[in-house]
Amino acid sequence: MWNRFVLVLVLLVLTTPVSARDKSLTLEELYHPTERVDFDGAAPRQRLWSPDGQSYLERDGRRYLKVEARSGASRVWLDAERLEAGFAALPDFAPSAAAAAARNADLEIGADGELALLRWGGDLFLHHVSESRLTRLTSDSGVEELPEPSPGGRLVAFVREADLYVVDHRGSREKRLTFDGGPQRLNGKLDWVYQEEVYGRGNFKGYWWSPDSRHIAFLQLDQARVPRFTVVDHRPLHLELETDYYPKAGDPNPEARLGMVSVADGQVVWADLSAYSGAEILIVRVAWAPDGGRVYFQVQDREQTWLDLLSADADTGTVEKVLRESTPAWVNVLGDPRWLGDGTFLWQSERSGFRHLYRYSSEGALLGAVTSGEWEIRGLEAVDEEKGLVYITATRDHPLEQHLYRVRVDGGEIGRVTPRAGHHAVDFSPDGGLYIGTWSDIETPSVVSLHEADGGLVRELEAGATDRLSEYRLGRVEFLQFPARDGHPLNAKKILPPDFDPERRYPVLCYVYGGPQAPAVRNRWGGRTYLWHQMLARKGYIVWVSDNRSSGARGVGDAWPAHRRLGDWELRDLEDGVEWLKSQPYVDGDRIGLWGWSYGGYLTAYAMTRSTLFRVGISGAPVTDWRLYDTIYTERYMGRPQANPEGYRRSSVVESAEGLHGRLLLIHGTIDDNVHLQNTLQLAEALQRAGKQFDLMLYPGSRHGVVDRRRLYHLRTLMTRFILDEL
Repeated sequence: MWNRFVLVLVLLVLTTPVSARDKSLTLEELYHPTERVDFDGAAPRQRLWSPDGQSYLERDGRRYLKVEARSGASRVWLDAERLEAGFAALPDFAPSAAAAAARNADLEIGADGELALLRWGGDLFLHHVSESRLTRLTSDSGVEELPEPSPGGRLVAFVREADLYVVDHRGSREKRLTFDGGPQRLNGKLDWVYQEEVYGRGNFKGYWWSPDSRHIAFLQLDQARVPRFTVVDHRPLHLELETDYYPKAGDPNPEARLGMVSVADGQVVWADLSAYSGAEILIVRVAWAPDGGRVYFQVQDREQTWLDLLSADADTGTVEKVLRESTPAWVNVLGDPRWLGDGTFLWQSERSGFRHLYRYSSEGALLGAVTSGEWEIRGLEAVDEEKGLVYITATRDHPLEQHLYRVRVDGGEIGRVTPRAGHHAVDFSPDGGLYIGTWSDIETPSVVSLHEADGGLVRELEAGATDRLSEYRLGRVEFLQFPARDGHPLNAKKILPPDFDPERRYPVLCYVYGGPQAPAVRNRWGGRTYLWHQMLARKGYIVWVSDNRSSGARGVGDAWPAHRRLGDWELRDLEDGVEWLKSQPYVDGDRIGLWGWSYGGYLTAYAMTRSTLFRVGISGAPVTDWRLYDTIYTERYMGRPQANPEGYRRSSVVESAEGLHGRLLLIHGTIDDNVHLQNTLQLAEALQRAGKQFDLMLYPGSRHGVVDRRRLYHLRTLMTRFILDEL
C-alpha cells in the first residue's frame, strides 16, 4: 500500500529524445474550430452486444454494422440512407422530412436482435432486419417519446403527452395505459431533477418492462407543488423562455409513486406506500424480479439519510421491506439487486465507509460479504454462475487506478484480470464470456480492445492517437501523496515544465473539482484539458491537482465529514496542498492561481473569498449559494436550509463576497439550465456591494458547459491570457 507521506509513482512523459519531440502545443491545435488537431483519436464507437453475446452492433456514421465479435467479420445491419427510400413510400411522410429526421433518429434494438425500433419524424417505425421490411407503428400529431420494445419483442411501449402507451409490432391499434398525464403529472417520464440527480443525466425514461412482458412498472411524478424556473435566451429579437419545474433546496419535490400496469387489460396497481405516510420520499431505483411477479424498488427519505429496498407484488401492490441501508451521513444509490439462480442476490453497500459487495437471501437475510477491505468496488460488471465467479471493477491495488477483478460468489481470494496500469472500463457480453475493454493512462488516449473474460486479448478494436503526441515535448507528470494538517493522506499530481530546473522558482496553477466522491487525481487520460495544462507547463507554470478528502478515491467514509458543511473541509485540504507546495524550493509562493468548473467553480470562488493564498482564480459555472441549487443533490450533503441555516450561510460564496482576495474571473453560460446564471449574478451583485473588482465573461447560448467550438476556443483563449497576464 501507499506510504502516507512520500512520492509513490512517477510517470515520465518524456520517453524519446528531446530533438524528436520539440514541438509546443498551441491553443489553435487544441481548440481552434478548424485548425484543431485530433490528439485523442476517434471517439470510441457506440457498440451494443447482441443477445447471444457472440456479436455486437457497431455504429458507423449513419449505418449500423453487425460484427462477429471474435473474427471481426461485419455486414451492414441497418443503413439510414437506404431506409429513407422506404420512408418516402409511406403515406403522409415526405422524403425531405424523412431525410432530416433520419439524421437524428432514436434507435432501440429488440430483444432478439432482429428488430430495430426507430423514432423518425415524431412517429415510431419498426424495421424487420431479416426481412428488410418497414412497419409504421404510430401515426399521430403528438410526439412519441422514450420508446422501448418488450423483452419478447412483440410489443413496444412509449410515452405521449406524459401518458404511457403500448402498440403491437404488427402495427395494430395502440393501447393507452394511463389517462391522467399532463404538464404537471408525468407517467413513465422523469422530471428534470429525477433525471439529473437520480436516474442519470439525460435519461428521462421512467418505466420498466417485466421479464415476461405482462406488466410495466412506472413512476408517476406529480409536479404541482414544484416551483418553476425560467431560463431566458436574450439573443433573439423577442426573448425565448424555457420554463422547467426546478425544485431548489428546501422547495417541494415532485410527489412520486410506483404503479404496475397490466398490458392485457390496462389495470393499474399502485405499490402500497402507506408505511411512509406523511414522509417526503424519493423512489430512486426500480427493477423486476427474474420471474416478473414482483418489483424490487428503492425508497429514500428526502435528505437521503437512509435507503429501503422494498418488494411489491405486481398483482396486489402489497409491499414488503427487504433491507435498510443507513450511514452517519448520506446513503448513495449504488444499483439494483443482482439475482442469482438460487434465489439469492448480490447487493452493493457503503456501510463500512467503503463500497463493497454482499450476498443476501431473497427475504433480506445477510449471508456474507463477497468483498471487504480499505478499498472500494466501482461496479458489479458480470456474474458467471456456472463457474461461481463475480466480475467487479475496483481500486483494490491502487486508489488512482481502476481494474477488473474476479472473486467467487461466496467471497474469498480476489484475482486481478487487467494487468496494465491505468484505468480500465469494461462492457461484458450478455453471457459473460467476452468483454469490450477501454483502457487509458495519464499519457495515453483511450485504447479499445476485445477480451476473454479472463483478460486474454482477442483483438484490438481502436488505438489511441499516441503517434500524434510523440511530436511534442511534454512535461513530466508526478503522482504523490502529502499530509493534511491532521495527518490525513491526500492524493495529488503535478505537471512540471519540460525544461524544469529545481534551482528556479515557478508559479503554480491549481485545478480543482472537489465534489463529493469525484476524484480528479487519477491515472487516466485527461483529454484536451490535460493537454491545455501541458501547454501552460511549457509556458513555465507548474500545474497542480489535489483531491480533498471528500472528493478522493479512498472511500465514502472520507467524504462524510463534509456532511452539512460543504466548502469547509474542501478548503482546508486545498490550502494544505498549497502550503506543501510553498515548502518546495522551486515554487513561487506569491504566484499561485486556482481554477475550476461547476463544483470546482464553487470551490474556486469559495477559496478566493475565504483564503489569501491565491493570487488569481477562474470560476466557471459556479454554485454560489447552495440554496440556489436543486433539492436532491444539495440536500443529500447539506440537509434542508430550514434545518441547517447556519451550514448554508457558512457554505455560501455570496455571503463571503466581501472577503475576496486576489483577481477573480467569473464565467457562465447564459442559458445554463443546471447551475443557473442566477448564481453568478447574485455573486456579482454581492461583490459590487462590497466594492470588490472582478472580471466577468458570459457565453450567450451556452448551457452548463461551453461546447460550441467557436465559443470554446474563445473561452480557452480568455483563460490563457488571464493566467499569463495575472499570474
